Amino acid sequence: MTSATVLVVDDESLIRWSIKERLAADGLTVVEAQNAAEALAVAEEGVDLVLLDYRLPDADGLTVLKRIKAIDSETVVLLLTGHGSVGVAVEAMKQGAFHYLSKPFDLDELAVLVAKGLETTRLHREVKSLRASRSEPYSVDHIIGDSEPMGQIKALLKKIATSPASTVLLTGDSGTGKDLAAKVIHFNSGRAAGPFMNITCSALPDTLLESELFGHERGAFTDARQQKKGLLELADGGTVFLDEVGEMVPGLQAKLLRFLEDRQFKRIGGTVDLHVDVRVIAATNRNLEAEVQQGKFREDLYYRLKVLPLYLPPLRDRAGDVPRLVHYYIDAFNREFKKHVRGVSADAMRYLESHPWPGNVRELRNVVERAMLLSERDELAVADFTMPTGGRVVSQEFTLPPGGIRLDELERGLVEQALARAGGNQTRAAAMLGLNRDQVRYRIEKFGLTKPDHASGDAGAKAAR
Repeated sequence: MTSATVLVVDDESLIRWSIKERLAADGLTVVEAQNAAEALAVAEEGVDLVLLDYRLPDADGLTVLKRIKAIDSETVVLLLTGHGSVGVAVEAMKQGAFHYLSKPFDLDELAVLVAKGLETTRLHREVKSLRASRSEPYSVDHIIGDSEPMGQIKALLKKIATSPASTVLLTGDSGTGKDLAAKVIHFNSGRAAGPFMNITCSALPDTLLESELFGHERGAFTDARQQKKGLLELADGGTVFLDEVGEMVPGLQAKLLRFLEDRQFKRIGGTVDLHVDVRVIAATNRNLEAEVQQGKFREDLYYRLKVLPLYLPPLRDRAGDVPRLVHYYIDAFNREFKKHVRGVSADAMRYLESHPWPGNVRELRNVVERAMLLSERDELAVADFTMPTGGRVVSQEFTLPPGGIRLDELERGLVEQALARAGGNQTRAAAMLGLNRDQVRYRIEKFGLTKPDHASGDAGAKAAR
C-alpha cells in the first residue's frame, strides 16, 4: 500500500528536517517546501495532509491556507505558528484549518495530530467515492439519446441542476423518464450529498399522503402512537420528488403551496414551525393548465411549481433514439440474464423504429426484456417482439402474396413457426404467441400439427412436414 504523503511548509530547514524524521518513523512520505510558491506547486499535484507555518517569506499562512483550500477544499491543513496568537488560531479554524500547533511543539503531539488528520482525509475520500458511485449512473452524459430533442433536454437538465431555483415541474407522457430526470437533476446539483426522497402521490390515501409528506405528532390521530418525521423534514438539504402531483387533492395542494412559499410547515397535530431547505421536483402526465381551468388544480400552486418547467417528449417524437435504446437494453439484459444476444435483425430494427410506442421508453424496455427472456436466438428477429396490446408482430416471412392468403393459413403458419422455434415445447410456444398453453393445444389439434400419440405431451409437439 502506498504511504500517505505529508507536505511540510516552513522556511526553517531544521524544523522541516525534524518533522520529516519523526513522520518518516511512522511510515509516512514527507515532501518539503520552504515558501508559499513551492507549497502551492506541490499542493496542485495532490497531497494527503499539509503542515503549514504561519510565517513564510513570500506570504502569510492564512493566505496560503485559502489558496490550498481553493485547490482542494477537503485538503487537511494543520497550521504551525510561533506566536501563540489566539486570534490567528481562531481565524485559521474559520478558514478551514483542521487544527493548529504553537511553536515550540512536541513532535509526538504533532505525530498524533497528523494521524488524526490523515484519518479525516481517508474518511473524506471514502465519502467522496461513495457519493460519486451513487451519482455516476445519473450523469447527464449517461442519458441514452442523441436526437435533437434529447440534446435540448440534456442541456436543460444541466442548467436546471445547477440553478438555485427551489422548484421544478416535469411534464410529459407516462414512461418518458420523469423519475430519471428528477434523479439527474438531484445528483448533478449542489444537493447531491443530501437525501433524495420520492413519493408517488396517487399511491397513498389522502390522509396518509399528508402524513408521509409533513409527518405527525404522537396522538395526532388514531394509531399515531409516536412522532413521525415526514419526507420534507427527512430531505433537509436534499430533494423531494413528488410524482403524479396532479393527483393531489385541493386541501393538500394548499398545504404544499404554503410550504413552498414560506419554507416552513407544522407536523400534523403539531404547534411548532419547522424550517427545512429542500428542492421540490414535481412530475405529472396530466395537462395541469387544463386542470387549472377546470378547477381541479390550484392555479397559484401550478405557477409556484413551474418555476423551472421541463417537458419530456414521447419516444415517437425522437424515434432516432430507438436503436441506441434497444442496444442499451440488450447489453443490460445480457448481463442480467447471462445471455449473449448480439443485437436485432435489420427488419426487427425497422419495425421497432416505426412502432408508435404509446408506453414510451418504459414500453420499449419491457418489450426488449420479454424478447430477451423468450428468444433462443443470438440475434433477435421481428417475431421475437410482442407488444403490450397482446398483438404479435407478423414476421416478414408472412407478407401477403399477390393472390392473398387465408387467415387460418396465416394462423397455422405462426403456430408452426412458434413450435419450431420452441423445439416443440407448447408452453414456450404459447408465450411467444401471447397465448396460453390450452389455446396453443387447441390450435395444434385444429390444424393437425401433431400425431395423435404426441398431442398430449408438452415437449412432444412437432410441426407437420
